Amino acid sequence: MVFNLIWSKWKPTILWRVDEGDRRFADLRRSIGPISEKVLAEQLRQLVRDGLVVRTAGDGFPLRVDYGLSADGAELNALLGPIAEWGDRIGARTPAAAQASDAHIVDQ
Repeated sequence: MVFNLIWSKWKPTILWRVDEGDRRFADLRRSIGPISEKVLAEQLRQLVRDGLVVRTAGDGFPLRVDYGLSADGAELNALLGPIAEWGDRIGARTPAAAQASDAHIVDQ
């Protein structure tokens, strides 16, 4: 179930950025990097639908829309932190381990 909620290239990054505080769409897009408006809008809609992100539309013109984490989103984001740290540690070791393994295969 959890992986179904966040299984995409961008959802974990969006959750992490929204965890920094309420964000507007353009601000999110700038902070995330090479994500298209279409993909960001789609991912945000899904996160709102799944109850992980809260969309708040203000009054006035132009319409101001902010995105923030729900309680469930904050709880999930806290769980993703240790997984990201583990991935960073493993990722740092992987190139060296791959090179050693490749060298062993070539020597045979």
